[in-house]
Amino acid sequence: MDLFSASWSALRTAVAGLPDEDFERPSGCVGWLVRDLVCHLVIDAQDVLITLATPTDAEPTVDAVTYWHVEDRPPTGEDPLDALTVRLAAAYEEPRLLKFHLDDVGSAAGRAAELADPGVRVGTRDEVLTVGDYLTAYVLEWRLHHLDLIAHLPDAPEPPAAGLARSRALLERIAGVAFPASFTDKDALVVGTGRRAATDAERAELGEPAAKLPLVLG
Repeated sequence: MDLFSASWSALRTAVAGLPDEDFERPSGCVGWLVRDLVCHLVIDAQDVLITLATPTDAEPTVDAVTYWHVEDRPPTGEDPLDALTVRLAAAYEEPRLLKFHLDDVGSAAGRAAELADPGVRVGTRDEVLTVGDYLTAYVLEWRLHHLDLIAHLPDAPEPPAAGLARSRALLERIAGVAFPASFTDKDALVVGTGRRAATDAERAELGEPAAKLPLVLG
């Protein structure tokens, strides 16, 4: 729960500190500008609020690891929701409006997470899991998107180390492989999810597990 709050707070703080011109720069999500990514974060925050307000007595069907769908190929931008996100982001016109909406909805999502009982079961994406598992899964979501946010912004703040380490551990469980100790947590996340291609040296260190990568998470 604490890592969720710290990860989400760090990401929102990083967005709040961006100058307007950075919203027109590319993000680490292929085909998305920073403004498109920030709009996606608004939608993510809405999803958190909706999920935490959707308790159920049903038995869990997934946990923090199996919550993630591993796709065969990276997004092409043709998905209707991806296309809608780009159109919504453009409709804000001024970065301050997008910042305001993220702060407004994002703060509410953060408070809802802090107040939630980690043992309560909730429903999302036609699955059931505990609040604790759901928020743990979202630590990985926030960390990956923080790295996406700063991919081409060298002056933007890096995500805190604790969340990176936990996200790496979760990604290793999803992949069923352990990244070499020589990989930093950041490198494990960006290489493991295809945000950066592995170098020849990194592929050699990975060995046979390199064939399982990258993982396209959805």
